[in-house]
Amino acid sequence: MGMTMTQKILAKHAGLPSVKAGDLITCKLDMVLANDITAPPAIAEFNKIGRPVFDKDKIALVPDHFTPNKDIKSAGLAKIVRDFAREHEITHYFEVGRVGIEHVLLPEQGIVGPGMLTIGADSHTCTYGALGGFATGVGSTDLGVAMATGEAWFKVPEAINVHLTGQKPDDITGKDVMLTLIGMIGVDGALYKSLEFTGDGVAALTMTDRLTIANMAIEAGAKNGIFPVDEQTIAYEKGRINYEYDVVTADEDAEYCRTVDINLSELKPVVAFPHLPGNTKVIGTFGDIAIDQVVIGSCTNGRLEDLEIAASILKGRKVHPRVRCIVIPGSQQVYMDAMKAGYIETFITAGCAVSTPTCGPCLGGYMGILAAGEKCVSTTNRNFRGRMGHVDSEVYLAGPQVAAASAILGKIAAPKEVQ
Repeated sequence: MGMTMTQKILAKHAGLPSVKAGDLITCKLDMVLANDITAPPAIAEFNKIGRPVFDKDKIALVPDHFTPNKDIKSAGLAKIVRDFAREHEITHYFEVGRVGIEHVLLPEQGIVGPGMLTIGADSHTCTYGALGGFATGVGSTDLGVAMATGEAWFKVPEAINVHLTGQKPDDITGKDVMLTLIGMIGVDGALYKSLEFTGDGVAALTMTDRLTIANMAIEAGAKNGIFPVDEQTIAYEKGRINYEYDVVTADEDAEYCRTVDINLSELKPVVAFPHLPGNTKVIGTFGDIAIDQVVIGSCTNGRLEDLEIAASILKGRKVHPRVRCIVIPGSQQVYMDAMKAGYIETFITAGCAVSTPTCGPCLGGYMGILAAGEKCVSTTNRNFRGRMGHVDSEVYLAGPQVAAASAILGKIAAPKEVQ
C-alpha cells in the first residue's frame, strides 16, 4: 500500500523506506518552535538535560502572545526567552519591533517550507502544512527535549482525503472553506488524523487561503493538515527559501480512512457560532445578531491578503458607532506592506484601532478583551467559552470579508449586504 504526503515525510525523517498508520517512530527535526508562553517551561526542561542546543539554526523563538509585554509577569516570561536566545546564540529569535505572530512570521521569512518536519509548542504549528511540509504542535516538555536532541517521536496518523473541486466565489475565503469542513466533520472529526487536501480545487485557493485552512486543522482535532506543492507554492517560496527542498506527493494507492468532498463553487459565507468552531451557520439562515467588537488579524487571518480584503470593504465606509474594530497585522512586513498599500489609512479613517503584531485578544491576552454579555466577530481560530474574555461573552468566527462587513453594519453580515 502506498503512502500519503504525511507518511512520506515522516518516513524520510525517520530514515525508513516506508511507514504505515499506527507505527511509532522517532524522527529527526528540521525546525523547533516556541513562543513566550510555551518556551519558558520548555527551557526549564531543557536545562535539566545539561546539553547544548542541537542546532542554533533550527530553533525559532518568537515572543508574540504577550508582547509588547502587558504586565510584569509577561515581561518576565519574555526575559527568560531573550536570555536563552542570547546564551545559545539562537539564529531565529525575534524581538519586539522585529517580531510577528509566529505562524505568519515563519512562512514569510522562509524558516519553514516544503518537505520539512517542524514541531512547535503551539497547537497552530500545523499552519505550515500549507507549504507541503509536516508540522504539528507538541507540549513544552517534548519541545525542551527536542531543543537538546533534535528528535521527537510520532505515532503515524491515518489520513482523511479532503477532495476539493470547483472555483471559489469572490465572497469566499479559506476561512469559509475550513469552517465549512469543521462543520461537516466536527471538532473531533479528524482526531489524531492527517487532513490531506487534494483535487482540482486546490489550485483555486491562494497561499493565504491554504495557510488559514492548515492553521485550523487542529480545530478539527487533526494531527496536521497538508497541501500538495504546486506552482503557487513554488512561486510563494521564490526569494524566501534559499535551499533545496523536497516536493512530496501522495502515492496513487495511498490509503485514506475517509474522503470528504467539498465543491468550492457551492460555498457561501459562514460564521461559527459560540462556543465551538464546528457550530457553523451560513449567513442569512439566522436573524440579526448585534455585535460589540470585531477583531481582524491573528495567525489565522493576519496576512496581507486578509487585510486587503477587509480594507476593500471598509474603504469609504465607517465602523458602526456601537462597534470597536481592532486590526492586528500578522507581522512587521505585513504592517509595512499594508501601510504602503494604503490599507492602514483606510482602517484608521474608517474608525478602526490598528495594533502592532501580537496574538493579543485571540487567547484572551490583551488588546480587546470582552466584558460579560458582549459579542465579537473575529477572524481568529477558536471561540470556546471565555476564550476572548468573560465567560459570558460570545465569539463568532468568520473570514476577513465577513468581519469587515459586520463592523460596518454593527451586526453579523455578508459582504454583499454593504456592497
